[in-house]
Amino acid sequence: MAPQEVLKKIVRGTTEIIGLSELESKLSEGRPLIIKAGFDPTAPDIHLGHTVLLRKMKQFQELGHKVVFLIGDFTAQVGDPTGRNELRKKMSLAEIEKNAATYKSQVFKILDPKKTEVVFNSHWLNKLSPQDLMELSAHLTVAQMLARADFKKRFEAGREISLLEFIYPLLQGYDSVHLKADVELGGNDQKFNLLMGRQLQEAYGQKPQVVLMTPLLEGTDGVNKMSKSLGNTIGINDAPNDIFGKVMSISDELMLRYYEILTETDINTVKKMHPMEAKKQLAQAIVEMFHSAGEGANARALFESTFSQHRIPEDIPEHKITSGEKLVDVLAVTKMVVTKNEARRLVKENAVSLDGKVITDENLVLQAGVLKIGKRRFLKLV
Repeated sequence: MAPQEVLKKIVRGTTEIIGLSELESKLSEGRPLIIKAGFDPTAPDIHLGHTVLLRKMKQFQELGHKVVFLIGDFTAQVGDPTGRNELRKKMSLAEIEKNAATYKSQVFKILDPKKTEVVFNSHWLNKLSPQDLMELSAHLTVAQMLARADFKKRFEAGREISLLEFIYPLLQGYDSVHLKADVELGGNDQKFNLLMGRQLQEAYGQKPQVVLMTPLLEGTDGVNKMSKSLGNTIGINDAPNDIFGKVMSISDELMLRYYEILTETDINTVKKMHPMEAKKQLAQAIVEMFHSAGEGANARALFESTFSQHRIPEDIPEHKITSGEKLVDVLAVTKMVVTKNEARRLVKENAVSLDGKVITDENLVLQAGVLKIGKRRFLKLV
């Protein structure tokens, strides 16, 4: 691939590249570059928001470069302060180990396991002595930290900021020093931490890494960053039919953004298509990223027969209701929603019905029938 084509491939779907000329220079050296991306194992499930980085890593793999998938088991105990307005609760080592194990099993749905080096930063950060940490901390000032928007807001509001949180960017930056990273990938909310890697590499006599930032992918609500706590995620371990249905629920505007960030399809081609057909093709493509081509086609066929023709699926989960069971409680216990707040929101949006009749009371005592939740979820009450 010609150098210009390589850059075009790498740049697509990014929000900012710091050191673009350095990247061109590194690519011209004709050696495999060390591409680093770090993930804190704070949640066990990977969703499409995570895959934005994973797909960019995959592109570097296909171009012949060395990809390092860094699991921040040590830094997870410190806690990334980025975007937080309060001190994060410390995770236990058992939680971290459990989540890290599930990460490893999921990322290879995208990355080539033979071309991926999986590392844990506890392997080198645990070896830093108190003197090493003091020398490391000399490269960061309190003024720098308080200039960060998230810390500035917390400081002015009188909320706690621990010294431990100040250390996090230093540790992430030191990961780049240890790995001798040529390029670090990260979300655009990670800019401060990513630049710390460049700063420390120069301090340790290394060439600074190129920083390549990707956008934060909006969830199915089209507003907020994809987050499990908000109930707007599309998980890579979701069933094919669920993935397809969730993609079909997004707006046409968000569909174009998904195409640009999650696929390599020409956007001009998409714009010439009928929006419904374009969305179906996107939904099928995303299913096939994590499942087989046959399952993608089957999910499309089911969607068309069920939703386009307004049929209720035959194979839907059942719940045996007991006397006095209320709507919100049933939706939560059957996992038809992530949280009760999501259930309440759906009721307010008139998105829940029983046997075709819209439910407006979140505390409705249920009777037998078929619940429809949103556009694609059904629950048979018996």
